Amino acid sequence: MKPFEISRVVDSPRDRVWKAWTEIEQFKQWFGPKGFTMGYCKVDFRPGGRLHYRLDGPGGVQMWGKATYGEIVKPERISWTQSFSDKDGGTTAHPMAPTWPREMHTTVLLEAQGAKQTKITVRWLPVEGSSEAELKTFEDGRAGMNQGWSGTFEQFNEFLAKG
Repeated sequence: MKPFEISRVVDSPRDRVWKAWTEIEQFKQWFGPKGFTMGYCKVDFRPGGRLHYRLDGPGGVQMWGKATYGEIVKPERISWTQSFSDKDGGTTAHPMAPTWPREMHTTVLLEAQGAKQTKITVRWLPVEGSSEAELKTFEDGRAGMNQGWSGTFEQFNEFLAKG
């Protein structure tokens, strides 16, 4: 299966972008689809470490997520396995799409584009062993993934513009 991939070039040096992805106080300010804020976040940023968070959206919607970090190569690459969760960190189904893959492998690549810009590439792929229904939902959901990550990048740009 082909991964979902989305890239954006931002007007910020790679070291600044790295810090925004890896320092909790910065990450909390921008991560999530447009219109969502991070209401809770706990992170242990190291290979094997965990991230547990809650996104608060319009109309009181709450979505919990969790991740386990895999590879961390400063300042160029972060990978993790991600899933929806409950408030206690248990793995759950997507709250609005029950056949969404239970676990996704995420890779974020940061490439310097000169001294003042960074290309960010996000790759998403269901983990090995995902069911046929999960793989079909993933394949059929590419437009929604594009919309969600585009909104996240929009929030990220707004965060960077604040300085």
